[in-house]
Amino acid sequence: MTSFGSFLRQLVRDVWSQKLRTFLTVFGIIWGTVAVALLLAVGEGVHRRQTKSFAGLGDRIVIAWPSRTSLPFEGLGKGRRIRVDETDIEFLKKRVGGLAEISSEYAQNLRATFGDRARLVDVSGVSPIFGEMRNMVPAEGGRFINPTDMDQRRRVVFVGNELAEDLFGEIDPVGEKVMLQGSPFLVIGVLQAKEQDSSYSGRDHSKMIIPSSTFQALTGQRYVDLFIYKAATPDRNKALTERVLAALGERKRFDPGDTQALGIWDTTDMFVWFDTFMLAFKLFMGFMGILTLTVGGIGVSNIMNVVVEERTREIGIKMALGAKSRTVLSQFLLETFIFTAIGGIIGLTLTWGFCAAVAGTPAEDAIGTPVLSPQIALLTAGVLGLVGFLAGYFPARQASRLDPVVAMKL
Repeated sequence: MTSFGSFLRQLVRDVWSQKLRTFLTVFGIIWGTVAVALLLAVGEGVHRRQTKSFAGLGDRIVIAWPSRTSLPFEGLGKGRRIRVDETDIEFLKKRVGGLAEISSEYAQNLRATFGDRARLVDVSGVSPIFGEMRNMVPAEGGRFINPTDMDQRRRVVFVGNELAEDLFGEIDPVGEKVMLQGSPFLVIGVLQAKEQDSSYSGRDHSKMIIPSSTFQALTGQRYVDLFIYKAATPDRNKALTERVLAALGERKRFDPGDTQALGIWDTTDMFVWFDTFMLAFKLFMGFMGILTLTVGGIGVSNIMNVVVEERTREIGIKMALGAKSRTVLSQFLLETFIFTAIGGIIGLTLTWGFCAAVAGTPAEDAIGTPVLSPQIALLTAGVLGLVGFLAGYFPARQASRLDPVVAMKL
């Protein structure tokens, strides 16, 4: 305890006598820590924001639309139109293993009227599971279509948030009636605003959604425009798609390898590509931050070398009085770690403050909210500890190897 107290008093005297040197040492560590943590935090924020935008279309769903065959099959020529109806969707539900969710979708431009306002609107007829698959979350006070709406062919409509503002103005749409093709529909919900970077038939914020059974009754349309589905886990989507093509190919008599008969868009590929890109991006940013921190560590090492030179005589006296080499080594390493820890704590605090300050500002729209996650903090601390050790070890080893007789004469 006495030895440690003596060490602390010596450290305080050194810091007080060399304020500028101490400041520059700690500042180098602070700057390096902020560089590592902030670059990784910004990278994580961009990753999460863009992933959320991708998920606005749907969380790793597969979108399929019937088209025309491009290959002859079993004596049938190419160019045949493939049509899919509700019986085919039910067939896939029963026949294809691993199919977690599936929904048909019908789509037309219909005239919507509320009061003296009229708009030509993209209207989709879907099943209740569609809302969950496409991340169409209702705003407070509303709901999405449900199985009862489907069974009873209710005239209910779910409205995109921007369309709701345009068509209803300041009026709360929920509970209001809007005319679709001259038929009254009850508004049961409004889309909660969401980020959406991609689509296949327009952004959700400008659409109307009604039950597919009601859509068929209203328009007389029999065949689906497309259908969406997903496996229980994203990594099974490709195998599931092969089974869907095989089952539907057998039922509709087309070659399962015909890429034109059934158009497929597996949005999982988009997520996989972006995850890979962002991993490389974050590794690059982390590497740049580590280089900056290394420069700070070199500065600490140089300063510790100066400290060793200034205290050579003191070290010689201690060793002459019985201090062992490992004691001297530990003392200088501990000094380095204290400076490094102080700089690291301040650096992480500044990074956390920056992340908190960005939230709710215009910068959040461009880079998302930087996230100082526990993983990033631990990674930064690990790099900081390694740099601190290397920065202090070599000057400390030099000090521990001094010849007491020679050191006392300097």
